[in-house]
Amino acid sequence: RIFYFQRVFSIHDLDENSVFYICRLTDTVRFKKLLNPLLVPRVVDTEQHRQVGKYLKKTLDGFGFHTEWDQFETEVPPNNERKKFRNLIGTYDKDSPRNIVFACHYDSKIFPRLMWVKIFIGATDSAVPCAMLLDLAETLAPLLQMRLIKDIGLQLFFFDGEEAFVEWSEHDSLYGSRHLANKLRNNYVVYSNGSSFTVNHEINKIDVLVLLDLLGASSPTIKNLPGLGNQNLFSEFPKIELQLKRLGCLHNLHAKIFYDSIEYASIEDDHKPFLAYHVPILHLIPTPFPSVWHELNDDANILHYPTIDNLMSIIRVFAAKYLGIA
Repeated sequence: RIFYFQRVFSIHDLDENSVFYICRLTDTVRFKKLLNPLLVPRVVDTEQHRQVGKYLKKTLDGFGFHTEWDQFETEVPPNNERKKFRNLIGTYDKDSPRNIVFACHYDSKIFPRLMWVKIFIGATDSAVPCAMLLDLAETLAPLLQMRLIKDIGLQLFFFDGEEAFVEWSEHDSLYGSRHLANKLRNNYVVYSNGSSFTVNHEINKIDVLVLLDLLGASSPTIKNLPGLGNQNLFSEFPKIELQLKRLGCLHNLHAKIFYDSIEYASIEDDHKPFLAYHVPILHLIPTPFPSVWHELNDDANILHYPTIDNLMSIIRVFAAKYLGIA
């Protein structure tokens, strides 16, 4: 019998000393060190792309995560050339029956090679979000043994092939997330308590998928998006931002980042294949998109580190509250 888990979101109250400590783990120097190897072109199935994948895996391995590749090949337009794709999955506790998943895509958009223009880096799209996942892994790994609820673990997805090769469409986009969602939907896991057992789709181990995209520029406005099945979970982000500001551990920016309101927009991104299988989604993406979206000046010069620091602090505290890190 296949049993569909009823997802019950768990947010634990942490005392203010713990919240302040977790917020203060933010370190710009460390973040830049994690980010710099990602600030290169990462076009699917190129040598630089493979090197970035190796860097992500080696870094997660060093933080004590179990890593595995989800590898596949498929034909892509315009000439039906076969390309190799690799999603990276990092899991802190393989035995956890449930996970909160943070995700990004690590490939970069293909631009024509023109001698008189520079190459496309994709700093916000999505080098910075991937560095944020690495930062989460490094700072939370030492604390995860102290989490209150042992049956919820931390998992990281680094999707390949989010960008279109020619023009965005249902079939020319989201290559990696489509493949991984289908794989997890078709895999089964068995849970036993000694006297009985339950069989379930592996994808149902995901409590919620938190997708980070287009982050790193100044003045982002992040709101909840409709139809993502996260109930009121998104409202934790503006609450945490307000709390951290009151505690004095955020940079003073001219405007807040998170808004407890709905942005009525439909955004195609790596969450879509998971949403199709009823996985609740938190989509942390600015609306409107950064002005450098799919522009050649989406590089290191556009990054605003006070904003990145604040985002990192808020997201880390959210993760700690969800995981029950005391």
